Amino acid sequence: MNTHFPGRWIGGVTLALGPVVMCAGYLLRYVSSVVALTPQQQAWAETQPFAAYGQLLAYTSEPALLTLSYAVFALGALLLFPAFVALAQEVGGRLAFWGATLLVAGLFARLYFAGADQTAFQLTEVVGLDQATNAIMKEYVDISYGPWRIPVWASVGQYAGSLLLAVAAWRSRLFGVGRAVMLLLAGGTWMGVLKGASIPDVLVTALLCVALVPLGVRMLRGRPLVRVATSRWW
Repeated sequence: MNTHFPGRWIGGVTLALGPVVMCAGYLLRYVSSVVALTPQQQAWAETQPFAAYGQLLAYTSEPALLTLSYAVFALGALLLFPAFVALAQEVGGRLAFWGATLLVAGLFARLYFAGADQTAFQLTEVVGLDQATNAIMKEYVDISYGPWRIPVWASVGQYAGSLLLAVAAWRSRLFGVGRAVMLLLAGGTWMGVLKGASIPDVLVTALLCVALVPLGVRMLRGRPLVRVATSRWW
């Protein structure tokens, strides 16, 4: 019986739900921008140097919908923390542990960005869209990088960590080539403050669901996780 954190139940639940909730967060962020902005506003937002302009405008049009999408996205990041730890425990070895550690650091960065997002949205309600946008964009780099640039450096962990954990899962034969690539692609999604989501973001996170959800289900059922030959695609 696995007595290590996060254990069978927490690990199984978060492996099954974490990627699904994160995928829903990406989908809601994409849909909320499409719904909140008119075609003319979307065209204007695409000409701006940062997605933040469009996201702030979208929030003033549909605050409840934008809040929901950002909240679900943050919840997905929270659930993936124990999920990645559970995956690393199943894979085993220093490569997997380093990968999971870096991935978790990237999730912590996402939560910092979520706090900055919420602050920016609330500022539009206090001083209005124009003044809030001007103030936020004037300090956008410092806001995004965070104190001593710790959050932005932590965000790099997502890219490096997904590579290390994907390689470790493939070497351990827990993943075939295809599922390892799915994990790697999901680690390449954007990081930062007031970012808009796209269909490719949704698709690669859906692939993460394909890679991780079956592991979570098997873990919850108490069944051993299947190891595959390293030559197999899946």
